[in-house]
Amino acid sequence: MSLQILHNPKCSKSRETLGLISENGQEPEIVEYLKDFPSKENLRSVVQKLGMPITSIIRFKETIAKELGLTAKDERSQDEWLELLCENPKLLERPIVIKGDQAIMGRPPENVLQLL
Repeated sequence: MSLQILHNPKCSKSRETLGLISENGQEPEIVEYLKDFPSKENLRSVVQKLGMPITSIIRFKETIAKELGLTAKDERSQDEWLELLCENPKLLERPIVIKGDQAIMGRPPENVLQLL
């Protein structure tokens, strides 16, 4: 079963996670999400596979989050959070590694070893 990584090459944790995957003999499909952001439905699927609240994959310390006045305590529906992510890809926590019906956050990078 193939791996996919939602990757930002400028992010050290994302690069470390990709390195761990490669060191373990895997060649994931690399999705540079800042260039090619997943659709709302694909992102919904990723959130489901992660099994965590959508606010867990939002970077609230990003400048854009502060400019928008976003906090993890905001009462928004999942659809509203998904829309915000689609409109502001920099808000997506990275990296996220997906394998079949499972996904994991690569923070810390060693988390990805659970999928390999």
